[in-house]
Amino acid sequence: MRLTSTSFLVVLAGVTVLAMLATLALWGRVPGPRPVKWCARALMIVLCQLSAVGLAGAWVNDNYGLYASWNDLLGRGDVITTTATTPGLPVSRATFAPGASGTLTTVFRGSHSRLTGEVVVWTPPGYGAPEHRDTRYPVIMLLHGVPGSPRSWIEAGGMPDAFRHLVEANEAEPAILVMPDVTPGGVDTDCTDTRQGDNATWLARDVPELIDHHFRTLHQRGAWGLMGYSTGGYCAVRLPLEYPGRFAAGAALDPDRLVGDPDVLQDPALRERTSPMSLVRNSKADVSLLLATSRQDRNSPVRYIDEFTQLAAGTSVKVKTLIVPKGGHNFQTWSAMYPIVIPWLSDQLPSPS
Repeated sequence: MRLTSTSFLVVLAGVTVLAMLATLALWGRVPGPRPVKWCARALMIVLCQLSAVGLAGAWVNDNYGLYASWNDLLGRGDVITTTATTPGLPVSRATFAPGASGTLTTVFRGSHSRLTGEVVVWTPPGYGAPEHRDTRYPVIMLLHGVPGSPRSWIEAGGMPDAFRHLVEANEAEPAILVMPDVTPGGVDTDCTDTRQGDNATWLARDVPELIDHHFRTLHQRGAWGLMGYSTGGYCAVRLPLEYPGRFAAGAALDPDRLVGDPDVLQDPALRERTSPMSLVRNSKADVSLLLATSRQDRNSPVRYIDEFTQLAAGTSVKVKTLIVPKGGHNFQTWSAMYPIVIPWLSDQLPSPS
């Protein structure tokens, strides 16, 4: 039974209810001396609490996409283990294995960042058809949050099915979806190059080099876009500002605070210099950004988006905002934004040709 399946959540709910009912039914019927009764009743209370905590934990995991599978939760890795010290194959020798929902998965070592990580790829319907053998496609990179993994988009975020439905409804153009590890080696740098790891280089140079080598991507400028949630949303704002030649647009769903996270980048000077709020000041990047959040999301306050929009005014950065009245920091909120955000992002990119 999958960790993120509805059936697992239903089973946990049933166990929780049964534990409470059994406790109520057996509370006054426990035989034996008083110490035995106390121990038995204490055990019943513990079982009720454990089942309730397990149910709450599973619900939170489903909504936040923290762990995509049992192996992810236990740190074993579903298909492969990705660490910064794993040798990994270079771009030219990377091989892709079939994965869930028609995806392809590989692990490779970037020649620029020297980091090794997992990358999940999905090609649109018709990609392999003979009549489309010469067609090249734009690329949308999906950036997960922290904690999380590329498979969080599949297990909790409904990808790539949600994107495919919008393409079939003519709400979005066909595109190649790329889901890379935002934290190769398990090191979070807010998608910034630091002494701990050149994660920005990994995402902006190594991963595109891999995809361009193995898939039919458009080679024109502005053919790549980003969409991310939480920390991935922060990165979807930051990376187009730093690498406008690679990324034409970024869509951020409930992005982390755009001033940077002091727990991630402890050097105040580095954090100030590399944060989206700092990068947008007097920016000459000709990029488009969509910043979306909920008024109820304390992890992604509206005031940061308002301040960012004010700083972008008068620059070449085009900013669109989407503020919804309700919703928490979870995939229920983010997936509800897809019908607005994904068509917008698709419009910023060139059509397949």
